[in-house]
Amino acid sequence: MGRRAGYDGVAVTAPFSAPYQRYSIETAHWWIAKALRGSLQAAGLKPSDLDGFSVASFTLFPDTAVGLTQHLGLVPRWLDHIPMGGASGVVALRRAARAVQAGDADIVACVAGDTNHIDSFRNMLSSFSRFAQDASYPYGYGGPNANFALLTDRYMREYGATREDFGRICVAQRKNALKYPHAVMKKPLTLEDYLAARPIADPIALFDCVMPCAGSEAFLVMSVEEAMKRDLPFATIGGTIERHNAHADDPIQLRGGWTLDKDELYAMSDCSPEDIDLLQTYDDYPVISMMQMEDLGFCEKGEGPDFVRRKDLTVDGDFPHNTSGGQLSAGQAGAAGGFLGLVEALRQVTGTAGDTQVTNARVAMVSGFGMINYDRGVCSSAAILKSGSA
Repeated sequence: MGRRAGYDGVAVTAPFSAPYQRYSIETAHWWIAKALRGSLQAAGLKPSDLDGFSVASFTLFPDTAVGLTQHLGLVPRWLDHIPMGGASGVVALRRAARAVQAGDADIVACVAGDTNHIDSFRNMLSSFSRFAQDASYPYGYGGPNANFALLTDRYMREYGATREDFGRICVAQRKNALKYPHAVMKKPLTLEDYLAARPIADPIALFDCVMPCAGSEAFLVMSVEEAMKRDLPFATIGGTIERHNAHADDPIQLRGGWTLDKDELYAMSDCSPEDIDLLQTYDDYPVISMMQMEDLGFCEKGEGPDFVRRKDLTVDGDFPHNTSGGQLSAGQAGAAGGFLGLVEALRQVTGTAGDTQVTNARVAMVSGFGMINYDRGVCSSAAILKSGSA
């Protein structure tokens, strides 16, 4: 396998988050348009300035990115639709960056958005995949709670994790969310509250589960020269990775595709885990965040429980993690949840994160995870972003 080319000359800028809502009567199209407009306005651009467009959404059906071009009046010469859920943000970033490097597009808008009607989540689960339609949903096993209850139970038995360990992640993220203006969850959460929560699927309880909601996120990818010409704060890309269907022979998923590619990611980015100022993991359940901390090299496999016991995961702590509250406290707006950490990381390294700003944040890692096809998530991704002046 040849050495992968770097991402020299590419800038990431204009992060925008449309405030999440528990339910919405609007369409996914409306939410995507809202984030796109916000990102363009942040950069002082018009829709006609775009020549690249990337979309991620679960609730856009029957449209795709192609249909959206007509809805939104766009005329891109480069178009992408990324159906990868929690891995979609990083995948959108890396593909858009390559388009800019190749000259296939000059300015690419990467947008994710979903609506949440009263019955949206159940309908999505019932037809999420052929596996879901044929082998799980008809037998009352619909949805990820049961899958991740089994995974969490196995992880606890294998590595000695306790519910308190997972609770430390959830409590820290809620503290961060209280500083993030767009978070859905705005009530303080103590470890006692976490442990006393009603059970959902043993050993998972209420605060282990993300809340489905509506919302959208967006950012722009362009050349460094273009960003500087427009006087935009921007990040550069140290490296990115994606992997699909990794470790398929494992009887249960206790590791992800990051294990196969993390060394290349750090080598491309010319850094190590010790150089990362903050980490944004995909957190549909706390066990998944713990798994990413291990698989991305911050601790060895099975040492995640001890790691979160020793570290302060809040914005002001020694290991800032999911600084906007993550999905567990900010909400899971469908595919936008796969963009949430990336957009927040972009704010962090450009010094525009406001109340959640980590002091001297120069290097951020974002990891994605998604698409529970049947018994495991089959997509994983990660990126390292650096301050444009780093």
